[in-house]
Amino acid sequence: MASILSQPGGCIRVHRRCCFNTLRFFSSKPFASHSNSSRRLWQRLVRKTFAVGISRSFSQSHLPSNSDAPNLHHFIAQASLSVSQPLPNVLSSDAPASEFASKGRIYHETYGCQMNINDMEIVLSIMKNAGYNETVEVPESAEIIFINTCAIRDNAEQKVWQRLNYFWFLKRKWKSNVAIGRSQSLHPPKVVVLGCMAERLKDKILDADKMVDVVCGPDAYRDLPRLLEEVDYGQKGINTLLSLEETYADISPVRISKNSVTAFVSVMRGCNNMCSFCIVPFTRGRERSRPVESIVKEVGELWKEGVKEVTLLGQNVNSYNDASGSEKEVEPGSNWALSDGFKSMCKVKNMGLRFADLLDTLSTEFPEMRFRYTSPHPKDFPDELLYLMRDRHNICKCIHLPAQTGSSTVLERMRRGYSREAYLELVQKIRRIIPDMGISSDFICGFCGETEEEHADTLSLIKAVGYDMAYMFAYSMREKTHAHRNYSDDVPEEVKQRRLTELIDAFHESTCQGYDSQVGTIQLVLVEGPNRKAPDTELTGKSDRGHRVSFINVPLLDRDDQADNKRNPVIGDYVEVHITKSTRTSLFGEALAITKLSTFYNSVEESAIACGRRS
Repeated sequence: MASILSQPGGCIRVHRRCCFNTLRFFSSKPFASHSNSSRRLWQRLVRKTFAVGISRSFSQSHLPSNSDAPNLHHFIAQASLSVSQPLPNVLSSDAPASEFASKGRIYHETYGCQMNINDMEIVLSIMKNAGYNETVEVPESAEIIFINTCAIRDNAEQKVWQRLNYFWFLKRKWKSNVAIGRSQSLHPPKVVVLGCMAERLKDKILDADKMVDVVCGPDAYRDLPRLLEEVDYGQKGINTLLSLEETYADISPVRISKNSVTAFVSVMRGCNNMCSFCIVPFTRGRERSRPVESIVKEVGELWKEGVKEVTLLGQNVNSYNDASGSEKEVEPGSNWALSDGFKSMCKVKNMGLRFADLLDTLSTEFPEMRFRYTSPHPKDFPDELLYLMRDRHNICKCIHLPAQTGSSTVLERMRRGYSREAYLELVQKIRRIIPDMGISSDFICGFCGETEEEHADTLSLIKAVGYDMAYMFAYSMREKTHAHRNYSDDVPEEVKQRRLTELIDAFHESTCQGYDSQVGTIQLVLVEGPNRKAPDTELTGKSDRGHRVSFINVPLLDRDDQADNKRNPVIGDYVEVHITKSTRTSLFGEALAITKLSTFYNSVEESAIACGRRS
């Protein structure tokens, strides 16, 4: 008994709803050289022996005196005897020690935006700290299945329901699946629904014939270990409460793409805009921002890991407002400069460091790292932000500028806070300050009451702007939204699909201009990996403007290598590429040299100065 109690981390856990025969022994000190299968067999043998021993001890104790009845020390002694008894020679492999602490293997799927990807990395970090160390590639091998969901459009939700049906099959038919080799999990998997759909459809999901065990909203991920424990006691786990403060700023995400040279960093959460079509304020809550210091720390860790490009994330990323260091209240809306001609549905009460301040800090601290951001709102592009993007070579020259529609009357029904004219003026200002700026957008066709004339306004806007990329969707009504309460989804589905096709055609006609303009230029490309169409001979990556660029993999000079030795580019290198050909969606060029961000842009500036002197 003394030897058991003296083990570091050794304890006896008595479950809240258990009989004596469910006492279990835990120790944080691993046994040496155990295989996965051997470890599981050993655990089963110990638990079985321990449980039988306790049960027998208890059933044989019929003494009336309390003093003679078995006590906790009696049970510990029985456990010590059970553990110390010789076991079959099944402990004969060398699994890593970390596996012994794992409480179950995790399989995860993510649907929707980059924020959901980042959220899953936060979830994996929380679960790892709680002892869930293993992840697997297929759901058939998992004891816990996470599905991170999106509620923006009906199509995304239908995909999730299809996957839930399959996970339910794995759980319901677990014994037969194991018998035929379809499943390798140690017990029926616990199915956990995360994200926006969890908050929006929590009651429907939990009522779906025992399909789901846990429902957890975007602000409740810290509660996941407790919710999973409740399932062990026969309860459903649910927490979809929204928070005014939660940003997970203190959690270091577990990167899903371990070897990637790009990463996402969430800087703010939630949305205050209340657009009439959008469910996000109801599934993600109000806006709140992480402190600048915590973001700088996370980016610094990524830099040490070899990450060369970071995308800053937020539902309205350029509405970032770090008021953590300011206790002074300001007059609502004062000093909070918006884009000219734009207004906000929600006034700012406490003003702190804005998005331009965050970008200024990051681009200064990490001059050899590229920064992108998504998804912004057009209202929060003050001149200060545009001039900063112009002057900092490591802030990429691409802006996502969601228009949603090109009709001022539809914009008003959508409660977007601007007109078609104000949007076009902002586009012109952006390109006046930064002439080579790439612009992408979002569009919805078939919104409530949209006429053919209003649809034509959207087509003309697409052609007028000339977007590099666009996300286009047919409108689907979402419950709880302003449109659901006040408008009718009166555009027939076949009309929506026809208009969507016309939007896509208009985009393809105009996007060629942006790509064709790059032919003949030299672009700095961050190598992300082999070209999937020619993996043995070509590499691919993104330019500063966000265009996909491919080139033949040949030995190149490194401009920062004084020895003038040539080598082949590798993932994470910046390569100068002379663009020779364009398509509607990508560029192709000739690789010239390997370089660094600062080296490339210093040479560009010197060339520009030299050209100016000659002229």
